[in-house]
Amino acid sequence: MPRKLLKFLILFDNTSLLYFPGQFLSGRVLIELQDDTPALGLHFHVVGEGVVRIRTPRQERLYDRENYIDFRMRLLGEPGQNGSVLSPGIHSFPFKLGLPLGLPSTFLGKHGWVQYYCKAALKEPNGLTHKNQQVFIVMNPIDLNLEPSILSQPFRCEIEHKLGVSCVGSGPVVCRVTLDRGGYVPGESIGISASVQNRSNVTVKSTRAALTETIQYMARGKVVQSERRELACLTRGKIRPGESDEWTNEQLYVPPLPPTNLRGCHLIKIQYDVYFIIEPKSLDKEVKLQLPIMLATYPLRTEENGASYKSGTHYPSTLPIFRPWLEDKPVLD
Repeated sequence: MPRKLLKFLILFDNTSLLYFPGQFLSGRVLIELQDDTPALGLHFHVVGEGVVRIRTPRQERLYDRENYIDFRMRLLGEPGQNGSVLSPGIHSFPFKLGLPLGLPSTFLGKHGWVQYYCKAALKEPNGLTHKNQQVFIVMNPIDLNLEPSILSQPFRCEIEHKLGVSCVGSGPVVCRVTLDRGGYVPGESIGISASVQNRSNVTVKSTRAALTETIQYMARGKVVQSERRELACLTRGKIRPGESDEWTNEQLYVPPLPPTNLRGCHLIKIQYDVYFIIEPKSLDKEVKLQLPIMLATYPLRTEENGASYKSGTHYPSTLPIFRPWLEDKPVLD
C-alpha cells in the first residue's frame, strides 16, 4: 500500500521553543497527505508535569507526579460524528492557548524533571492512530528587584568551635563570614569577607569557600533523594595556632546556570548555598558555615546607573537548560 501520511508535525510560532508563564502558546499542526484519507478527528493535548522516579538500592521504585497543565482540544471532528475525508496535499490546523501564571521552570535532573510538551493524534475510522509529540521550554524568571529587600543587604554568619583535645590555654577557632548580599545572577561574583582567628592548639590546614547546588527529590511528601554539587570554590592556606587570616571581598564567580524557578513544584526543590569550610590539620571534622543565597534571572538595579553591575562582571548572553555536571561533578560531603 502507498504511504498516505507524508508529514505530521507540531510547529510553534516561536521557533526558539522558549516561553514565559502568561504568554500564548501558539502554532499549528501540519499534515501532508498523499491520498484521500478518512479521519475521525485530530486531537491536541498540552501537558505540563513534574515527575520523580527513583530506584532504590533495594530495587524499590519510588514514583510521584503532579500536573501543571492538562489542556485538551479537538482541531478536527466532533464527538459522535462519522468524521471527514482529508484530501491529498497539506493541511494546517492552528492552535492557541494562554500559559498559566506561576508555572515552574523546565527542569531536567537525574531523578526527576519538570517538562512541558504537546501531543497530537490523528485517528482514522479503521482504528489506526498517527501520533506526534513536541517539547517546549518554560522559564519562570526571578527578578531580584521584586524579591524581599533583605536580599540586597550583606549577609553575615559566625561560629566558635573547639578543635583538638581541650587543655589549659587552648581556645576555639573563631570565624566570621560576610557575603556582600543574598541574591545574585549567573555571571556575577559573590563578594566574600571573612575573619578566621585560630585560638586553638591545632593548625588549620586550609579555609575554603564553595558555591553549591542542592537538589532534593520528593515523593509522597518525603525527601527520597538528595544531591549536592560544588559549582565554584576559593581556597586559602594554613593558619597556625595563635594566628589569623582575613578574607577581604574575595570574588567567588557564579558560573552560567539554568535559570531555575521551581516555585509551584512540590516534588523537586533546588537550593544554592555558600559554604565556608575550615579544615583542621588533625582528625577533627571540618567546620562548616552555611549561608543560603538566591540565584535569579534579573540582577538588582540601582537608581544611579539602572543596574548594580559589578566591575569585571560578565553576564552570559545565553544560559543552559541542562545540568551536565549532575553526572560528573563530585558531591560535597
